[in-house]
Amino acid sequence: MCALIRSLGFITVLLSLSLAPPALASDVDRPNVIVMVADDLGWADVGYHGGNIDTPSLDKLAEQGVQLNRFYTTPICSPTRAALMTGRDPMRLGIAYGVILPWDNIGVNPAEHFMPQSFQAAGYQTAMVGKWHLGHAQMTYHPNQRGFEHFYGHLHTEVGFYPPFANVGGKDFQENGVSIDDEGYETYLLADEVSRYIRERDKEKPFFVYMPFIAPHTPLDAPEELKEKYRDIETDLAPARSNQTDSTRRMSKLMMRESARPMYAAVVDAMDQAIGQVLDTLDAEGLAENTIVLFFSDNGGAAYSYGGADNAPLRGGKGETFEGGIRVVSLMRWPEQLAPAQTFDQVMTVMDVFPTLADAAGIETRNTFKFDGKSMWPSIKEGVVHQRDELVMFASEIPIYGSFKLTAFDDEWKLVQEMEQDQLSTSVTNYLFRIAEDPNEYSNLASEYPDVVDKMARAIVDWRALYPISGTRSVLIPPPGWRPPRDWASYPRPLDELQDHEILGMAPTESIQRILDMQHGQRGRLVYACSKRWWSFGVCIKDDES
Repeated sequence: MCALIRSLGFITVLLSLSLAPPALASDVDRPNVIVMVADDLGWADVGYHGGNIDTPSLDKLAEQGVQLNRFYTTPICSPTRAALMTGRDPMRLGIAYGVILPWDNIGVNPAEHFMPQSFQAAGYQTAMVGKWHLGHAQMTYHPNQRGFEHFYGHLHTEVGFYPPFANVGGKDFQENGVSIDDEGYETYLLADEVSRYIRERDKEKPFFVYMPFIAPHTPLDAPEELKEKYRDIETDLAPARSNQTDSTRRMSKLMMRESARPMYAAVVDAMDQAIGQVLDTLDAEGLAENTIVLFFSDNGGAAYSYGGADNAPLRGGKGETFEGGIRVVSLMRWPEQLAPAQTFDQVMTVMDVFPTLADAAGIETRNTFKFDGKSMWPSIKEGVVHQRDELVMFASEIPIYGSFKLTAFDDEWKLVQEMEQDQLSTSVTNYLFRIAEDPNEYSNLASEYPDVVDKMARAIVDWRALYPISGTRSVLIPPPGWRPPRDWASYPRPLDELQDHEILGMAPTESIQRILDMQHGQRGRLVYACSKRWWSFGVCIKDDES
């Protein structure tokens, strides 16, 4: 009898093993992950694209890894970072049209699950070193509350490359909520900190490091030897073929302002040196083979007058939805799994990064809302063709309030819309491209294919209706009388000073909020995280209800 029970038990175990999902990777096998993000790097500003700025570290990653040749981000900073952290469309998050400015109290909803939280739950050490730009008004938005055990860097952008690292006059440099006074060139400080973190890591656990540079964002500055190195670099760049970028260049020349190009080149060179230092640390620690290094720019290069970047032959630049604003330099290296010197030509977006890295590392994603991105790992590793069922769409309202740059595209068609909203009228200029055949966007086919324009334009309208009405806009000045803090490390409201729950706003009940939401129609949403099929029902169907 006992023998029979043991036999039945053995059979049961075998059946359970055969029916169980595949085991996730063990801590020993899991790769380390480093995500490096440049700030406003131009398409043409790397050596492996034929650029005239020295980028040997990025060129090395291209030689040893995979060029993600059609990697897309949003046209501006905060939306890209929100999409990276959540795997979700910034339009849903309320961070699509503008960046988070110092006087804003917005951040990414704490209900959204961040990528480092999944890696942390899987046993990873997690650290962020660099620029945050995803909320600073209360601690619910702080990196240490979003899955990063260690945070060294800045809550804001435009803090400068040398001390006091200030934004609108307030010091912005901290370590885990405490203001610090480290001295030196900011880019090199970030490299030193990441290298220190890697060397002093818990060697029994893998690590996830997020390294977002402020380089090469304005205000530009660099060490003297690099300024001298690029003093005579060519400054006569090819036209961007977009009014927003080219008009600022013309105006700058008329005002006889010095070109930003030499300083920009020096800043890019310094960033590449910092990347090289981190790669050298991986080599010295024997970690390079089993570390995923992902690099990309948060948007296209700032090619306008004082930005200094070059996106040619792509059209346009930062803030615009032409290719120069959203198709960015990107590389992935993982020697243990990826053959060197490859080029990956399928479309990949910043929303795909979270599911892709989790899939590659063999960890469980713990997102509470449905991803808008998909794992591209089978396509990158095995060449599997990824079929996108939905259009990719991005937007920007920077820098002019009511001046929108919009796009929707798939593998065949790309629609770019420039929309100007005045008090009594709205004008829309359409550009339609066969983007696979015309990647540099020379031939506008909008007049030849009005049905394609109409279909894609209607998709953009429905997509924009998902936007929370309290989301970011292009508000370039603070409320009248607003004053910044002296030190931004002390600015976020502590958790113990906040109430336990979020509020509905002016609506006294959730049912009234839903009625008001319905009345808003396609102007935007009061109810957070609506499904894309909400319009069919006339009311918001939340993502977690669909």
